Amino acid sequence: MNILITGGAGFIGSHLADALLAEGHSVTIIDNLSTGSKAFIPSKARFIEADIRCRESLQFLGQGHFDVIYHEAAQTMVPSSIKDPYHDADENIMGLLSLLEAARQGGVKKIIFSSSAAIYGDNSALPLTEEVPPHPLSFYGLTKWMTENYLELYHQLYGLDYAILRYSNVYGPRQGAHGEGGVIYIFAKQLAEGKDLTIFGDGRQTRDFINVHDVVSANVAALTKGNGSICNVSTGSEVSLNTLARKMIQLSGKPVKIHYGPVRPGDIYRSFLSRQKAEHLLGWAPQTSLDEGLSETIAFFSRTMQ
Repeated sequence: MNILITGGAGFIGSHLADALLAEGHSVTIIDNLSTGSKAFIPSKARFIEADIRCRESLQFLGQGHFDVIYHEAAQTMVPSSIKDPYHDADENIMGLLSLLEAARQGGVKKIIFSSSAAIYGDNSALPLTEEVPPHPLSFYGLTKWMTENYLELYHQLYGLDYAILRYSNVYGPRQGAHGEGGVIYIFAKQLAEGKDLTIFGDGRQTRDFINVHDVVSANVAALTKGNGSICNVSTGSEVSLNTLARKMIQLSGKPVKIHYGPVRPGDIYRSFLSRQKAEHLLGWAPQTSLDEGLSETIAFFSRTMQ
């Protein structure tokens, strides 16, 4: 297939490009390099340096005959979305609309969208299923939810097919090339620098940590499956930040300490997602254990921080 990846120079997008090329697909990447890195772009992929918010930069979609678009480009930081809601909406909503219009006019068959567990908010009905009503606590979560609604309406009005993948907390090599990244990235970077770890809150907050390689395999499965569906991409288990920090310190062998800071606005206390729907519709299940994934991530940052 002829495939376009927005944000393909970034963390998840670049791993996805590697996998799709390995399966024999033709891959084009568009990225403004605000958080991505040219070093992550596969040599066999076509690269366009542009911002999807600029409609003129997407004119190539009209001639590209793309079958599928993976939409990975986004403002991804919860604190940034709360600090600057306008910027968050500009990137995540206006960028989306530019892409959807270009896709519609260019005859694209399907869009696969990277949504987030952030749309659920702080909900005690754990594990969270796709049927739980969204209640985002951040503008980041809100714009992800709005994107899902746009995709559903574009399908109803224009026949543009879609699959929505709601990622839990993704981690792995290449995360945070230019400062974006979750708690595992932050801890791995601090460990590589020999610094103590800081947890915001009491550390009993839980997350569902999913390795980037498993996220990629779910995306590859969605290429031909899951049309018109929303699926969680998750391990279906929760790990506290206290447990995570202790585990990462042990795996790294670094003699560092854990400190605690104030709770951050918009942070969810407990979160883990059901993966049953993805198993049923996509024939997918995660394959990477937390210890295995953390070891690879710690080793990556140990190498790159030297």
